[in-house]
Amino acid sequence: MSQYGKAEYWEERYTRDPEPFDWYQRFAGVKDLVQGCFTPESKLVNVGAGNSRLSEEMFDEGYQNITNIDISHVVTKAMQEKYKDKGPNFKYLHMDARAMDFEEGVFDGAIDKGTLDAILCGESSSANAQKVIQEVHRVLGPKGIFFIISYGLPEHRLQYLEKPEYDWNVVVKQVHKPTISTSIAITNEDKDAPNVHYIYICTKGQPKGAKQ
Repeated sequence: MSQYGKAEYWEERYTRDPEPFDWYQRFAGVKDLVQGCFTPESKLVNVGAGNSRLSEEMFDEGYQNITNIDISHVVTKAMQEKYKDKGPNFKYLHMDARAMDFEEGVFDGAIDKGTLDAILCGESSSANAQKVIQEVHRVLGPKGIFFIISYGLPEHRLQYLEKPEYDWNVVVKQVHKPTISTSIAITNEDKDAPNVHYIYICTKGQPKGAKQ
């Protein structure tokens, strides 16, 4: 599935299939963990939002300050039209998560549902994944939280998240995969993994090793 790391693949896919699609989890599956990390007042960025309903469902739960970014022009334009009545703080922007056009420290939280996983399928995967993580770290405020929903086992993800240059503490949670799943693993990495998705909660300014 190396095409998942290519922008051209997503342009073609969203042109061919504009219907909403959610990798891994809907909001209901991670709601309790999200509520433990963010308040309705939190200023959030959804990295690689695609046409997932996650942000829409969060909006309906009161999280109405969400900036959604995606590398696909096609999906960004479609989502801008779909959600044009949601208000000025719920927006979709065409943007590469490896080089975000935001000032430093402007968000309280960042959410990633499958974006790092997709990047890790592509060419220069490790370097590109690291660029995304560096950018997320940069745009988060002093107590910001990076909330990652992934199929990747801790032994495959913590090597990217627990680098010395990141002043955050990483806590790993698990949620059960939905019974009817659109959450097939992007690669064979988790073919022997339990029937769960992993939630990586990276909290800036929290002592490393602290439990959440």
